[in-house]
Amino acid sequence: MDRLTSMGAFVMAAESGSYASAAERLGLSPQMVAKHVAALERRLGARLLNRTTRRQSLTELGSAYYERCKHILSEAQAADSLAQIMNDTPRGKLKISAPVTFGSYSLMPFVTEFLRQHPAVEIDLHLTDRFVDLVEEGYEVTFRIGPLAASSLTARPLAPYRLVACAAPSYLTDRGVPQIPSDLKNHECLGYAYWSRPADREWVFCKGSAVEQIQVFSRLHVNESKALLSAALDGFGIVLGPEDFLEPALRGGELVRLLADYEAPSRQMHLLYTANRQKTAKLRRFIDAALARFGAP
Repeated sequence: MDRLTSMGAFVMAAESGSYASAAERLGLSPQMVAKHVAALERRLGARLLNRTTRRQSLTELGSAYYERCKHILSEAQAADSLAQIMNDTPRGKLKISAPVTFGSYSLMPFVTEFLRQHPAVEIDLHLTDRFVDLVEEGYEVTFRIGPLAASSLTARPLAPYRLVACAAPSYLTDRGVPQIPSDLKNHECLGYAYWSRPADREWVFCKGSAVEQIQVFSRLHVNESKALLSAALDGFGIVLGPEDFLEPALRGGELVRLLADYEAPSRQMHLLYTANRQKTAKLRRFIDAALARFGAP
């Protein structure tokens, strides 16, 4: 028999005064309690309890053994509690992937806040705009912008990744301000290299129930957001970029938002992780916190 279980039965029998009372409190039969006590007595080669039909009492050894058993059981419970605490406390390294611009401007403040709240956690954040394979590359969670292909991954929807169109005052002075989305056909529009497929050259704007898809012209495609912003600030063309990334330049007047009467284009965004992964405390807390910060309204 399991020695700790037998010790627990013995301690309960000693404290409750009978096998029947101990059995009721432990959810066992009186016979099973008696077997546990008998197993300990065989192991020790001595009696622990003196029993008659009317009463029971601890032997001298039983009294000393009872005190030691209480201490051992208390320590075992403390060890179990420690394991539970460690399992519930976020700790260890978390490997995350995210798109470059979102990771640099939206995700990074969230990551540093998360690390301050959980000092036992490390985060290995990889920023890339290429498609990453969570299983093959060892990521625990990734942020992904755009439509999702069918997969076995768990996908949690996030708030859409909002885009805005804007340009430098010098460009607008030279080329004029577009008043409606179709005016963009006559403008220099800066293209993001990862969105350079034919379908991605369509900039979509909404006003009420009306949706306008505009095929824009781009002579410059760049695969890095800061470089694209630099071209826009230089007055070379109109940029369609993430709202949070462009907001400082808009606030400072270096860029002017265009087509403000139209709803800004947006892209689907999801938080992905493997469905069959046993979620550790650090992963559970990160997913919960990320959904609270970036989740769909």
